[in-house]
Parts: sequence; C-alpha cells; structure tokens
Amino acid sequence: MKKLLIVIVILVVVFGIYGFSTYNSLVTLNEQINNQWAQVGTQYQRRFDLIPNLVESVKGIMKQEQAVFNAIANARTHYAGAQTVDDKAKAASEVESALGRLLVITENYPQLKSAENVQTLMAQLEGTENRISVERKRFNDVVRDYNLKVKRFPSSVIASISGFSEHSYFESAAGTENAPKVGF
Repeated sequence: MKKLLIVIVILVVVFGIYGFSTYNSLVTLNEQINNQWAQVGTQYQRRFDLIPNLVESVKGIMKQEQAVFNAIANARTHYAGAQTVDDKAKAASEVESALGRLLVITENYPQLKSAENVQTLMAQLEGTENRISVERKRFNDVVRDYNLKVKRFPSSVIASISGFSEHSYFESAAGTENAPKVGF
C-alpha cells in the first residue's frame, strides 16, 4: 500500500512538472509570436515612413501617374487604420501591389530611374521589402513552432485546458503572385 502511494505521488509530481513546463513553454511561444509580429510591424512602419518621401520625389518628376500615387497613399491610410493582424496584412498587400506598379513605371521611364533621389529611395524601399520578407518568415516560423506545440499530444491537452489555440500564419493576399500590369 505504501509503495502504491509513493508511485502515485511520483506520477502526480511528474505530470505536474510536465504540465507547468508545457504551460510555460506555450506562454513563451505565444510571446515570441507577439514579439515577431512587432518586428514585422516595425518593418511595415519603416516602409510607410519611406513612402511619402518616395511619392514626393517621384511626383516631381512624373505627374501623369497620379493613380499610382493615390493607390499608395490610400493603402498607407488603410494600414494606419487597421486594428488586427489580418487587416494589417491585407493593407500591406495593397501597398505591395501599388509599389509594384510604381516599380514597373520606373522601369519604363529611364529619366525617372536616373534621378538620384528616386534611386536612393528605391534602394531604401527595396531593402525594406527584403527586411519585411525576412521578418514575415520569422513570424511564420514562430507560429509554426507554437501551432505544433498546441496540436501535439500530450501538450495539446494542456493547451486546451489553458485556453491556448492556434495562431494564423501570415499569408500573401490573393493575386499578389501576379506581376502588376501598368497601362498607359
């Protein structure tokens, strides 16, 4: 009887330690997701801080593409007003589409490409886009790790009891796989 009681106590202690450990790792992974999304947001903010400078620089050289500038400004406004991760991702995709059209325009106008301020800002924007891509990948990697922990048994039991649920991956908006078309 005494041995059975010792075995039961040991099992309770082991499962208790496992439960606390799993809960703490879920909290840690959840915070890593929040932190990584903040990094994505920081890079989006960098992009949106650059956009007014880019738009003003290009406007002075090329007035006929007002629609592209308006699309960029509207997308930037949508991002600023977005409240959820999904809304921010959708607004960011709008900006990417408008910037893609702007990049096509700069390819078609050699005098625009040669303007020093446009070159500098385009290089900054390209660097920012690369940073955003890296941070999105890191975000999705952290979400994957967290989601695996939430789904795998036996940690799924602890996750369910503690109220942890899956997070959504950052996904590109529909149509962004196609190159933007610019008509003149």
